[in-house]
Parts: sequence; structure tokens; C-alpha cells
Amino acid sequence: MSDRLPPLTALRAFEAAARHMSFAQAAAELHVTPAALSFQIKSLEEHLGAPVFRRLNRAVELTPEGVALQSGVQEGFDLILTAWRSARRQAQSNILTVTAGPAFTAKVLAPRLFEFAQAHPDIDLRFSASLRLVDFVRDDIDAAVRFGYGPDEGLYSRVLMRDWFAPMMTPALAKVYDTPEKLCTAPLIFDDSVDFLRPRADWAQWLRANGIAPPKLTGSHFSHADHAVDAALAGGGVVMARSTLAAGALRDGQLVAPFDIALSTDAHFRFVCPVGHEKKPQVAAFSDWLDKKISALVAQLPEKQLIPVDQI
Repeated sequence: MSDRLPPLTALRAFEAAARHMSFAQAAAELHVTPAALSFQIKSLEEHLGAPVFRRLNRAVELTPEGVALQSGVQEGFDLILTAWRSARRQAQSNILTVTAGPAFTAKVLAPRLFEFAQAHPDIDLRFSASLRLVDFVRDDIDAAVRFGYGPDEGLYSRVLMRDWFAPMMTPALAKVYDTPEKLCTAPLIFDDSVDFLRPRADWAQWLRANGIAPPKLTGSHFSHADHAVDAALAGGGVVMARSTLAAGALRDGQLVAPFDIALSTDAHFRFVCPVGHEKKPQVAAFSDWLDKKISALVAQLPEKQLIPVDQI
């Protein structure tokens, strides 16, 4: 029996039909008619000498031969797609796609991106704000800014900065709640996006660090850190905020962090990309620019007595 492969179009038709288990859906994906797709699969079956689908009344199912063929064909097309995307990114050397969390994007990157654009007009910078851990090849991403512990196995990763956590509020509210004890009766704002931290860096921990037994704490909860900061900016309460995300508001006097003690954790912001890609000109340019902006941001933050949460 010959090992000569069938036409690629026939294998592509089979892969789509086997993935959808529907000739109609596969035809729609490939932008061909159902009749044309059926012809391609029939051609493959003649080439193989056995059917790969059982045609039922309103459905199809794989035969044993089809099952044996499916995994290898699907893996093969996945490899081809990965190689194609890699080659395309090499050809598009002026495009830089970066992903970061929505809060970091909104509070740190977005207000400063015009500066990068002015300094590097030859780079087409694109942002994807997401908390999802990306696959750099599959998602066409060049670099990422991540917050957490790591490790980022198999990737180039370095620390950008470490956050601290402290109560922040408008200057008007700071006149009312001017001692840590008074915060127990304040309208509290909770940032639930950092609930994954262990030990936690939350209101209860901060009160303990100040020698206060935390009562039952209630308030407004937000799933995104920037929304929690925005609520505090609107005068809605006192937020346990991260220094990085509130830096602009602290600098402009819109928020204040009036108490000396802040919480620190082992979690940190990291710059991450595939190994070797940190040397690509557009990635290196963004990385260097980001370092300068982060350094300037940190220099503007008020000094605090940092208490590690694992020592409380």
C-alpha cells in the first residue's frame, strides 16, 4: 500500500469536519459549499481505501479509521499554524503586541503610551488588556506584564516592581477618618482581584499590623483593581489600594495614603516574553521604556513602613 499522502485540501476538510462533527459547520468555516466539502472527504476516503465517517440521518460519526487519523491530522495543522504565525511575526518586525491586566493597562500604561509612540514612531504598538495567561505563539503576543508570584517556567521573566498596599482616600475623607481606629467605621472598598494572595494583603491584615483586632468588615467589593481605585476617587469610601495602580492619583493629590504602615507581599509585577525575544529591537525598546516609567512612578510614591504580610 502506498504511503503517498492525499491532497492537503482533503485533509483540511477532514480535520474541520472531525472537529465540528458536522459537514455543514466545517464547510462554513472553510468558506466552501457542503457539497464541495463532501467531495473532498470522499476523495480522502478513496485515497485511504476506507470510510472515515459514518453518515447518519442528521449527524456524522468517525469510523475507527477516522479516529486513528484525527489526532495526527489535527496536531499537524496546529503545528503548521504555529509555524505560520511565527514566520508572520518575523515579517512584521514593526508590530509589538503587549498584554497586561486591565488595571495596570488603565492606570499605568494608557496614560503614558503617547510618550512611547512619540519616541518610537516606527513601532506599531498594540495592547491587549486581559488577566488570562496567554500562549505567546498562539495569541500573537510579544510580551506581557504579569502580577503574582510566578514562576514563569520556560520564559524570560524579570521583576518590574513590587507593590505595597495601604488605605487610600480623598483628602476630604482623610480629615474624617484620621486614625487607623476610625477606619473600622469607614465605608470600606475591597479589591477582590488580589484575593489569590497568600497570606492575604487586605483590610483585616492591615488592621492587625496596626495593633487593631479587626471587627466584621463590610463594604463595596470590586473584581477589578482600577474600579476600586475609581470608587475611592469618587469619594465612595476608603480603598485598600496597591501603590502602583494609585500612583497617579497620589501624585496629583486626588488620593492620600495618610498612615505610615503599608503591607508588602512576595507578589510582584514581572516583564515576561519568550526566551530570546527580549533581545528583539521592538521588545527591548518597550522594555527599556517601561523600566524608566516604572522607576519614575516608584520615585513619586510616599515612603511607608513596609510590613510583610507573612510576618503579621
